[in-house]
Amino acid sequence: MNKQQLANKIWESANKMRSKIEANEYKDYILGFIFYKYLSDYQTSWLKKEQEMTDEDMTSLTEEDEETVNYIRQEIGYFISYEHLYSTWLKKGSDFNVSDVTDALSSFSRLISPNHKHVFEHIFHTLETGLSKLGESSGARTKAISQLLHLIKDIPTDGKQDYDVLGFIYEYLISMFAANAGKKAGEFYTPHEVSLLMSEIVANHLKDKEEIKIYDPTSGSGSLLINIGQSLSKYLKAENKIKYYAQELKENTYNLTRMNLIMRGIHPSNIVTRNADTLEDDWPYFDDSDPTNTYDPLYVDAVVSNPPYSQAWDPSNKEFDPRYAEFGLAPKGKADYAFLLHDLFHVKSDGIMTIVLPHGVLFRGGEEGTIRKNLIERNHIDAIIGLPANIFFGTGIPTIIMVLKQKRTNTDILIIDASKGFIKEGKNNKLRACDIKRISDTIAKRESIPNYSRLVTKDELRQNDYNLNIPRYVDSSEPTTSWDIYASMFGGIPESEVDMLHDYWSAFPTLKQYLFSHDHAPYMTMATDNIKEFIHNHTDIVQFKETFANSFDGFSEYLEQLLIHNMPELIVSQTEDVISDSIFQRLESIPLVDKYEAYQLFFDDWNTIASDLEILKTEGFEATKKVIPNIILKKKDGKEQEIQDGWVGHIIPFELVWNTLLSSEYTSLKDLENQLSEIPSKYEELIDSMTEDEKDSEVLNDSNDSFVPKEVTKVLKELSKEDSTDELASFISKLKQADFLIKKEKELKTTIKK
Repeated sequence: MNKQQLANKIWESANKMRSKIEANEYKDYILGFIFYKYLSDYQTSWLKKEQEMTDEDMTSLTEEDEETVNYIRQEIGYFISYEHLYSTWLKKGSDFNVSDVTDALSSFSRLISPNHKHVFEHIFHTLETGLSKLGESSGARTKAISQLLHLIKDIPTDGKQDYDVLGFIYEYLISMFAANAGKKAGEFYTPHEVSLLMSEIVANHLKDKEEIKIYDPTSGSGSLLINIGQSLSKYLKAENKIKYYAQELKENTYNLTRMNLIMRGIHPSNIVTRNADTLEDDWPYFDDSDPTNTYDPLYVDAVVSNPPYSQAWDPSNKEFDPRYAEFGLAPKGKADYAFLLHDLFHVKSDGIMTIVLPHGVLFRGGEEGTIRKNLIERNHIDAIIGLPANIFFGTGIPTIIMVLKQKRTNTDILIIDASKGFIKEGKNNKLRACDIKRISDTIAKRESIPNYSRLVTKDELRQNDYNLNIPRYVDSSEPTTSWDIYASMFGGIPESEVDMLHDYWSAFPTLKQYLFSHDHAPYMTMATDNIKEFIHNHTDIVQFKETFANSFDGFSEYLEQLLIHNMPELIVSQTEDVISDSIFQRLESIPLVDKYEAYQLFFDDWNTIASDLEILKTEGFEATKKVIPNIILKKKDGKEQEIQDGWVGHIIPFELVWNTLLSSEYTSLKDLENQLSEIPSKYEELIDSMTEDEKDSEVLNDSNDSFVPKEVTKVLKELSKEDSTDELASFISKLKQADFLIKKEKELKTTIKK
């Protein structure tokens, strides 16, 4: 079962199990238990690897062994005794009780290392206080928790691939709970694709740095920070060079941030989090026990945020707050600019920030108009990206991403209308990989593209009274066409409509003059009856196809060299950009082909390819010779159960091996399978041709939809002894056909099985 199948299974089961508990609450329980499993499994794995402990040795892990307890706490930040390990809970079976969980969580809190309190303290508070909601009695709670523990037992938590699977499932569950949480979804989740877009913009700006600090002042689940870290890792030469700062108001969401960061293998010393109101309780941060040595005013390389939209706040007595003093105070009914100015204040002089906001910040007047004017005049706004509507869970309002910097060499603002680039998925719209790349490339190159993006000068913005409303500067509307009544009545193709295909006439310069007759200008007629054949055989089209094919000459060899022969040196996280750059270069001189649509075709398969490459780098080329069980979900007695349905290649699909090395045998097998698949329809034709009396002769089953082989043979023998009639001969003929099909079906199944 791959990670997507496992994630689907866990989500579907969890959604059924939560009963009447709201999705927004239930997520805290299941995600809390996944995190506890991670910590438990991590400690076990660490002890086996670093201390060479065996499973039997693990049974001696108790709080009484103070020396061992203190050593483990010092090394990994916490200690879990054997009786409180997740694996021990599973082994208890029917002896497991809800008290095992409460005792374990209490013990965990007591045994956190003093040096790791900032990471682990109170991290299970939401889970501890919420256990009572999982059932009205101790027995009901025990049953509910036991079901949860068994549901998540297959999530791997050891090794690089497993961190990726764990992170994928965690992110998937958060997104699915967000999709089912209604208006509360925005409290903890930024859609993955929006997060990736912000990450790519930030990573490109910081790609030459060796150490990086990033900060999210409304961190939610922490996914924004994690995605930026992953995007930056493509450029960093060393590990553990990113420091993550996060602040979140709501305790349960704050705990999600910490859990998510820890489970991605980020070193605790690189995690600094605060459970506080961003607007009311800003940094500098310091530990009360050591304020001098822990003082941190927090200036970072990048700030990213998706704050609550148009939230009320209290601007009283904040006119001298250094975050707002230069620009003005946001109105008390809308804190959008308060969050933006907070973010900008914490950006270093060479840093960058991206923030998601509602469209209203671009044109609303009053205090917001003053702030916007000051931001433009002080040259802080770098770009504005208009996103598709209905892209966030819990709200359908259109939103923007604003990119700002402390110091810029440019004085213009790049405005992008990306509202048309998305795919519909369920009730929401979703950015595709090609949409993300198109936007991030446009930002990086600061390009003006007709109907998509435009560099707007400060003078033009002044003339428009600092109104940044996107349609003022970028017209992304589809061109309108009018009906030509004359052409509709008397025939002919208006030249104006043909001219609208100017991109094609530019790509195929002589096609137009031969394809159309111009005898009745301004109306045209087709110069050929067989339009399709004429176009395919035209020299411009033939040349276009040849040029396209030639542009990808050697591409297969290039991929083989890059991905196979260079495997030891391959950095998988950077390889996607390398291949996409090659595709873009090959398409550079090819008209009409949208390179971003081509990129999407590549990306659709890239995640599978990247996963295989990671396995090859970890397990070696021997992994290509391995097979793994093909686990599927099948209903039995009304319940879905996991069963093995044969085997699949660990890396190489069986069908690829068959087509490449056993092509003749595979072709023969497919032919036999095709013959076998045709037999049911032939049975059906025979049964439909039978009279009611023939059907009553017991050669069919009770439901009259299939033959009974033994009865067919028996009735044939009996009928062969009777005097022949036309009616009898017809029935015997049908039975002989059925007998032939039965034997043929059995023979084919035997041959295929061999």
